[in-house]
Amino acid sequence: MNPAAMLKLMGAEKVFERNHPKFVAFAKSQLSKGIAAGTVIGITVERPGEKPVVANIRVQQSDLELLEVLRELEEGNNENAF
Repeated sequence: MNPAAMLKLMGAEKVFERNHPKFVAFAKSQLSKGIAAGTVIGITVERPGEKPVVANIRVQQSDLELLEVLRELEEGNNENAF
């Protein structure tokens, strides 16, 4: 990722954290415990005037492998940032 795009992403991340501190704290607390294969992660979308829509996934080993690759990419970008 080029440095300008990385700075833009970091700024957007800070705005998201300011706008949604409870969600960020929740996500960090759950991710710090680790996610195991078989874990169910759900999400609900509630639009004004509409019924809630719910979806979930059961985490598979391949999902964990993808997350590890993304984590490695992030660590590599942080090492090369400045």
